[in-house]
Amino acid sequence: MNQRIVLSSDHAAIALRQAVASHIAAKGWTVVDIGPTTPESTPYPKHGEAAARLVASGDCDLGIILCGTGQGIMMAANKIKGIRCGVCMDTFSARMIRQHNNANMLALGARVVGEGLALDIVDAFLGAAFEGGRHAARVEMIAMLEA
Repeated sequence: MNQRIVLSSDHAAIALRQAVASHIAAKGWTVVDIGPTTPESTPYPKHGEAAARLVASGDCDLGIILCGTGQGIMMAANKIKGIRCGVCMDTFSARMIRQHNNANMLALGARVVGEGLALDIVDAFLGAAFEGGRHAARVEMIAMLEA
């Protein structure tokens, strides 16, 4: 597997991001971890944007971003054209955002899910594929909103 996945977080989610990075690297993904690495307060919008730009440009195939709740960093990432990012706190949602919404980014809340559940969510997200079909027209409708 030569797929590249970008990871980024704010200060609240460094430890979980590093655990996710190790987990997916062990599964054969090329991990592009763009930090941060120090615990000083840092704004989640800049980290969500930076990761989203790498996915939107095609430099990375997918992205996983984290903050305290996952919500703020997801909102920032979704402002970048071509990004479809969802916050997931369960494996069903993680699978569905890939299968039905062709999500290219996943957001996690480090203050909401523990490491074990987070890794299961990541596995569900990475293990699913877009089903196309009737869902393709809906994803196209989302893309048209960016125009």
